[in-house]
Amino acid sequence: MAPAIPAAMERPHFIGIGGAGMSGIAKILAQRGAKVAGSDAKDSPTAEALRAHGVTVHLGHAAEHLADDASAVVVSSAIRADNPELARAAELGIPVVHRSDALASLMDGLTAIAVAGTHGKTTTTSMLAVALTELDLDPSYAIGGDLAGPGTNARHGAGEVFVAEADESDRSFQKYDPQVAIVLNVELDHHANYASMDEIYESFEKFAAKLRPGGTLVVGEHSGARELAARVATGREDLEIVTVGEGEGSDAHILKIVPNGMKSEVTVALDGAEHTFTVSVPGRHYAHNAAAALAAGARAGLDPAALAQALTAYTGVGRRLQLKGEAAGVQVIDSYAHHPTEMTADLEAMRGAAGDSRLLVVFQPHLFSRTQELGTEMGQALALADGSVVLDIYPAREDPIPGVTSALILDAARAAGADVTPVHDKGTVPDVIAGMARPGDFVLTMGAGDVTDLGPAILARLAN
Repeated sequence: MAPAIPAAMERPHFIGIGGAGMSGIAKILAQRGAKVAGSDAKDSPTAEALRAHGVTVHLGHAAEHLADDASAVVVSSAIRADNPELARAAELGIPVVHRSDALASLMDGLTAIAVAGTHGKTTTTSMLAVALTELDLDPSYAIGGDLAGPGTNARHGAGEVFVAEADESDRSFQKYDPQVAIVLNVELDHHANYASMDEIYESFEKFAAKLRPGGTLVVGEHSGARELAARVATGREDLEIVTVGEGEGSDAHILKIVPNGMKSEVTVALDGAEHTFTVSVPGRHYAHNAAAALAAGARAGLDPAALAQALTAYTGVGRRLQLKGEAAGVQVIDSYAHHPTEMTADLEAMRGAAGDSRLLVVFQPHLFSRTQELGTEMGQALALADGSVVLDIYPAREDPIPGVTSALILDAARAAGADVTPVHDKGTVPDVIAGMARPGDFVLTMGAGDVTDLGPAILARLAN
C-alpha cells in the first residue's frame, strides 16, 4: 500500500519540473496517486517521461499555468523570485514548498538511506537503488541522474526502504532525517552559497545531526569525511559511525581493487566476512562508492553477502562515465565531472581503462563562481588528457562575473603542459574532434551543463 500523500502534496505544481531533483519528486508523487502539474523552460525527454505518468507539463513560465486549486507550489533554489508562477501563487495564497521539504515528506514512515558528499552522491545512490531492486525489495528512490534513460531517476516502490540523494549545494539536505546516512567526502564547492570550509562543515554537521536516534553515519576515506565523523562523534553518542576505506582499521575495509578494462573487481571486509563483487564502472573512486553502499545497506538491515552480489547488477548511471557509443573506432564517453577532484578521478579512471590509447576531452566549465575559485585546478586536471577542447562557461543559474572566463582554465592547463584548444561555438566541436581523433581513441565529454548533448553529434560526425 502506498504511503499517504501529505495534504500539501495532493495537487502540487512544480516550477522547473524538468530538473533532475524536481522531476524525481514529481514522478513519485504521481505514482502515489497525486494530481501533479508543473512547468519547465523547454520540452525534453524528461518532460515526456513525466507525461507518461499522467503529469501535466506546461512549456515556459506563465501565471496561467498555475491552477487555482493547486495545493502547493514546489520550487528549487534555482527558481528566481520574479518567476510569474510564484507571483501568482502569492496572489492566490497557495503555499510555496521547497523541493527538499517535499522529498522529506515522501520518506516519512520508511527506512531512509540518504547519500551525501561533495562528489559521488548520484553514483552511490544509484548503486543502492539497483541492488535493492535486484534483491526484490521494491525500494523507493530519488536520484540526481537517470539509471537507464530519461525519467528513471526516481520510483515509488512498495518496499520499506527509501534511498535518496542528499544535496548539500543549497543546504537543503538538512531537512532529511534518515536512519542511515552516507557522507562520501567533504570539500569546498558551491561558492555562491559557501564562503569557507567552516561553513561547509557546519552544514554537514547539521545534516548528520538530523539522523534518527540510534542511526548510522557511514563515512568515506576522504579527510573531510573523517573530520566530519570526529566532529559528529562528540555530540551524538547514540550514533554508530562506520568508516569505509583502504586504510587499516576501516570498518568496511577495501582489501583489493583489481581493474579490468571498464570494470573493477572489489573485495571488502565487513563485520568479519569478505565480499568480492564486480563494479561495472572503472576507477578507484567508484569502488569506494560501492563499498559505502555495501556498508550502508548492511546497517539498514540487509544481508551484506546478498547485497554485495546484487551490487554487481549496477551497470552505470547517466553521465557518470557513460558510454554514448562508438564510431570510426573511437569510443565517446560522457562524464558529469565539473569539480577538479571529480575531473581528476574520472580522467585517472579513464587513463587506466584506456591503456595505451589516447584520451581526448571536451570540457565545459560549470558556473562562473566555481571557475573563479577553481579554474586553475580545472586546468591542471586537464593535463591528464592527451588533448582537450575547452568551451565557454555554462552559466546555469548565475550571472557573469567580470573577468571570469574559460581563459583562466586554458592558461592553467597550458602552464601544466596540457594540449588545450578553446572553442567558443559549441556547434563546431564535432568537426574539431573529428580532426583530432583517430581509431582507438577515447573522447570524454565532461561537465555539468549541456556538453552532454555533444556526444551523439560527435559520433555522427565521426561516422561520416
